[in-house]
Amino acid sequence: METGKASRTALGVAIRRAAHQIMDDPPVLDDPIAVPLVGPDFPKQMERAMHRVARDFRAFMAVRSRYVEDKLAEAVANGVKQYVVLGAGLDTFAYRNPFPSLRVFEVDFPATQEWKKSMLAKASIAVPRDLTFVALDFERETLAKGLAKAGFDMGSPAFFGWLGVIPYLSLEAFRSTLRVIGAMPAGSGVGFDFALAPETLSPEGRVAFDALAGRVAAAGEPFQLFFTPDGMETELLDAGFHRLEQRNSELLNEIYFRDRADGLKLSAVGLGLVVSAWV
Repeated sequence: METGKASRTALGVAIRRAAHQIMDDPPVLDDPIAVPLVGPDFPKQMERAMHRVARDFRAFMAVRSRYVEDKLAEAVANGVKQYVVLGAGLDTFAYRNPFPSLRVFEVDFPATQEWKKSMLAKASIAVPRDLTFVALDFERETLAKGLAKAGFDMGSPAFFGWLGVIPYLSLEAFRSTLRVIGAMPAGSGVGFDFALAPETLSPEGRVAFDALAGRVAAAGEPFQLFFTPDGMETELLDAGFHRLEQRNSELLNEIYFRDRADGLKLSAVGLGLVVSAWV
């Protein structure tokens, strides 16, 4: 994204999470904050997100958040008390956090954070006391420095959520962030999604990828970083992670969309994977 401007793709993701709450019963991600946060100001975008042909994208936006929040719950059960949302955008976890002992840090570009704060205020959504905003440009500042200034304890384990960010980063920015997380104390972990290398996609997948890539490029936030599953595994091992898990659309369907009366599921196109990894 362009420095100094709020993220347009973050709004698109939030609208699809909100549409999921309205259209899909039961929601894979139960998020009562999503609809009031978006509010009534985007009727055309909401109508498109609620359309039947948008179901696959809507489902992926929901399930990737559900997956990461399930992994966060595992971390909390093992004693983790810090959660860092990298590239938070309009993520709503902090405003429905069920864990009294968990402190949340939302990391994002300054302009995106100010925009989010204005949307929260307009929707009368209170900022919880256990939330800290960390203004950071991932390409120009180190994550460790930004977190330390915000009161994050680098000596205690933490879980990191990193959704909808990696395809927009440079390889060095991705690796430098991953190294910071990989150097955290044992018990720390990360959950994220990544885009598959376009040349590995099926013909149908390549058509879907080209259409999506065109839309995000038109919004001023082009894709630039892709991986194969084997390549991602190498990146994680090199950064110091030991227990790794990658989930494609087929596996996510089996876990989260099985036996649904409405037939909601991820398509076989599979443009990306979700991942969790532990130190």
